[in-house]
Amino acid sequence: MKMKMIDRFGKRLLQRSVMTAVSVMVTVCVYAQDGKAGIQEANTKVRGYFDVGCDLMYAVGAILGLIGAVRVYQKWSNGHPDTGSTAAAWFGSCVFLVVVATVLKSFFGIN
Repeated sequence: MKMKMIDRFGKRLLQRSVMTAVSVMVTVCVYAQDGKAGIQEANTKVRGYFDVGCDLMYAVGAILGLIGAVRVYQKWSNGHPDTGSTAAAWFGSCVFLVVVATVLKSFFGIN
């Protein structure tokens, strides 16, 4: 008696699984869109956020510049011998952020 119940349950589970898989496949086929339109929409959205991202990089560069200036001043005031290398490192990181933002804009042709 128990074995028949398990077999019935297994058959029902298999039938439901097959029906679910078929309905998912039909839904995907019915609502599938053109890939070209999706890629074009993604391209438009990324280009729309690109200027905001570059402005964010400029702002982060400015904040790092201020933090770096304070740290270099502290080292210079305390008489540390490696003040020049610290200043070069902080200045280089700020310049890198600005250059990367500018190069990315020109590389991707975004004005």
